[in-house]
Amino acid sequence: MGRIILPNADGSLSAFSTSVPRAFAPPTQPFNRIAFSAGHVVAQPLVEQDPWVDAKIDWDRTIAFRQHLWGLGLGVAEAMDTAQRGMGLDWATSLELIRRSVDAAQHSPGALIASGAGTDHLMPSPGVTLDTVIGAYEEQCEAIEALGGRIILMASRALVQAAKSPEDYARVYDRILSGVRQPVILHWLGEMFDPALEGYWGASDHIAAMDIAVDIITRNAAKVDGIKISLLDKDKEIAMRRRLPPGVRMYTGDDFNYAELIAGDGVGEENHGKSDALLGIFDAIAPAASAALSALTSGDLASFHNILGPTVPLSRHIFKAPTRFYKTGVVFMAYLNGHQDHFTMIGGQQSARSVLHLAELFRLADDAGLLMDPDLAIARMKPVLAAQGISA
Repeated sequence: MGRIILPNADGSLSAFSTSVPRAFAPPTQPFNRIAFSAGHVVAQPLVEQDPWVDAKIDWDRTIAFRQHLWGLGLGVAEAMDTAQRGMGLDWATSLELIRRSVDAAQHSPGALIASGAGTDHLMPSPGVTLDTVIGAYEEQCEAIEALGGRIILMASRALVQAAKSPEDYARVYDRILSGVRQPVILHWLGEMFDPALEGYWGASDHIAAMDIAVDIITRNAAKVDGIKISLLDKDKEIAMRRRLPPGVRMYTGDDFNYAELIAGDGVGEENHGKSDALLGIFDAIAPAASAALSALTSGDLASFHNILGPTVPLSRHIFKAPTRFYKTGVVFMAYLNGHQDHFTMIGGQQSARSVLHLAELFRLADDAGLLMDPDLAIARMKPVLAAQGISA
């Protein structure tokens, strides 16, 4: 295949030859797991703006990418952290994104979508009260429901500031869950993804926090479809999913261990021996995720792992610490594979990872068979390298 000069971890340069991409068959039947991909947004660089401040979105390309995900049988988790929520994407733009995506889903038969409701229009400060947090949550939930949308209840930075005890978290969640029209997906985003969420649920220890969260879920089980946890710790996820009430799903948010968590261990109630999925990495590996889930649905566990296993090193690289900068790798994959014509992100986040990081991502994507057109990927990689003084 093609050849390119890439930098190595020690700063030296060496030639790299791309391999033949894998052929991932499209799905022919619904999956036996619910699988959401959190979708990224495509920036619009060719408008006057302050790139570190403004969120100028290329709406056509952004919605086209969601249609790509739906075409592969994946659901879309809209306006989540993968879309740079809280890192460039504000609530007003998020609501417009949700509106456009919900409308597109209505014109895409079978399309699954759920959207993030949080409190990000409320600035955390010492003066924020629990009632203010409740009002902010209700405002966003009502706005999404008015569009006909389904809710993913995101963790709140403001609630971390306002809450003084686990009982304060219980008060807020009990109130919000009592008012939603249909069951929601809760989202426990760990501090590795957002340092401002450390100590969520009112406890710095994850096991103690889990006790609080399970108690809230159990009390409100009729209003909770499931919970996505993003702690990057498979043992904690397994422990929590075994404790969930019947009918409440565990949606893995573990971008390090998703393959084995989705496959499951068969322990517990029917839907507690495995995890469903709500993953940012599915944006970057969508064709492989779809093909692997098809194999799993057909009972071919070996093919499931054969397809998804090689994507795990790529995902662990994209989500390496500082994990919150994983969006850069996700967008870079979309750029390499032709889903957008530039490597520009809202908030200037394309600069959040080094050229060495991007070069290793290129190698690992090739190893996983996910450079769908290697010649195009090389052509896209060369100007990125040239901007860093590397002649490829």
